[in-house]
Amino acid sequence: MLKLIAIIATLLMLSGTVSALETDPHAADRQSLLRVFREIEAGINDQDIERMVAQMDRRATVTWLNGEVSRGHDEIKAYYQRMVKGEQRILNRYQTNAKVAASARFFADGQLAVADGTMEDEFFPVSRGPFRLSSNWSSTSAKIDGQWKVVSLHLSSNVFTNSLLAEAKNALWIAGGGGAVAGLLLGVLAGRIWRRRQR
Repeated sequence: MLKLIAIIATLLMLSGTVSALETDPHAADRQSLLRVFREIEAGINDQDIERMVAQMDRRATVTWLNGEVSRGHDEIKAYYQRMVKGEQRILNRYQTNAKVAASARFFADGQLAVADGTMEDEFFPVSRGPFRLSSNWSSTSAKIDGQWKVVSLHLSSNVFTNSLLAEAKNALWIAGGGGAVAGLLLGVLAGRIWRRRQR
């Protein structure tokens, strides 16, 4: 009886897989792309640039959040080394939680895939406290020798509304308020000095 149940369960699973492949001819490719993206995310969170570039074609282009562009594995590694690892680094650490916004779109007879999504990032700079940033990503991947590799990755954030701008705006308000209070106190003090001299 148990053997019969196992056979039935296996048949149901297989029929579900066949059904998924019939409705979406790229179902297996989507799973492979998700693994690629998860490896890149894990590489970022583990501070492991080798793990990241392993998922990218050797000629891949990355446009980073600060607008810099790296072309090829060597430039990508050099950027990461300069930003996160080197003696003059800007960041001690960078964490991200990436999500896919919609199903990948396939082109060129299924050999190219374009995907996009969002990221919730947390940065740990050397010279200040950590901050969070919501950003977006888009990527183009190509099937090379039967394996999906990222050939272009673009990261961007809202330049008009973000946590750093909000922080700077608050700092201006605080500085402005402090300046106004200081100005008021100086005015009162100057007034008292003037009155004393008039006596």
